[in-house]
Amino acid sequence: MIVRDRPSGLRLFLVVRGSILKQIRWVLLVNVLVAVAVTWSHGDLFSHKITLTTIPFTLIGLPLAIFLGFRNNAAYDRYWEARKLWGELLLRSRNLARQTLSLIDLPDGPAPDAPPPRGDLGDVRVRLLYRMIAVAQALKHQLRGTRDVQGEVAALLRPEEAHRVAGLANPAAALLLEAGEDLRRCRRAGQLDSVRAAALDATLSAISAAAASCERIKSSPLPFSYTLLLHRTAYLYCFLLPFGLVDSIGFMTPFVVGIVAYTFFGLDALGDEIEEPFGLLPNDLPLDAICRGIEIDLRQALGERDTPPPLQPVDYCLM
Repeated sequence: MIVRDRPSGLRLFLVVRGSILKQIRWVLLVNVLVAVAVTWSHGDLFSHKITLTTIPFTLIGLPLAIFLGFRNNAAYDRYWEARKLWGELLLRSRNLARQTLSLIDLPDGPAPDAPPPRGDLGDVRVRLLYRMIAVAQALKHQLRGTRDVQGEVAALLRPEEAHRVAGLANPAAALLLEAGEDLRRCRRAGQLDSVRAAALDATLSAISAAAASCERIKSSPLPFSYTLLLHRTAYLYCFLLPFGLVDSIGFMTPFVVGIVAYTFFGLDALGDEIEEPFGLLPNDLPLDAICRGIEIDLRQALGERDTPPPLQPVDYCLM
């Protein structure tokens, strides 16, 4: 996700980092070069004059702009819903920390005021919160289609539990099942009554619902035919545009074509990026930073003070 102050004045036209220009620079350059060639030849192609007026481009340009805007709105709805779902995960994680520490009794009595032993996965309260950090990390890798090569998930679990979930198609769901099993054991051991167990289970259910909704967004892209139609139309429009402008504006044709192509190609590329909000592109969601925030909150709730620092943007990009 791009994180920077909005530029003003002349800087607005000189900003490169965070701009969509990097993604479209080559097709934009080719389009401008075609416009230069058309201007130099006065619209002649192999001694044949290609005569186009601005009327067809007016008729096509307005619907194209409307449909590009509609697609980008649909893509942004997916992006914003995904961001709200990860905000819900953060909120529910904090609720889980509060409920775990205040509602689960120790085997020999009520939960003490002192925090649980640091990193003691034998304590069910520590185990539940570390597992929640692992759920966020596992869900991040699942949505991004990446592998946990650094062992971020396994480092937060007991070895036998890490072995059980390793290689599963949906490790986040498996970890939530493990959390439910811990609640069942606490219920049988008398550490939870039915009311408190129901409250904790409701929080786990909300976390599961948010994770499943993220999976829905990941597995249900916008219809390919609709996206393909807009791609083709935008490219045909921009590459034919010089033939419709050269007779009326002459040497200004490449400049005008460049502005129009930058707008249409940029909207098209931006829609492609935010349509899949869980990726690693600059405009995708900062899942690493959100997972780090969840880790900091839950470990501090356990009384730990040597937590990792929040992630900061690198070249204005927060991952």
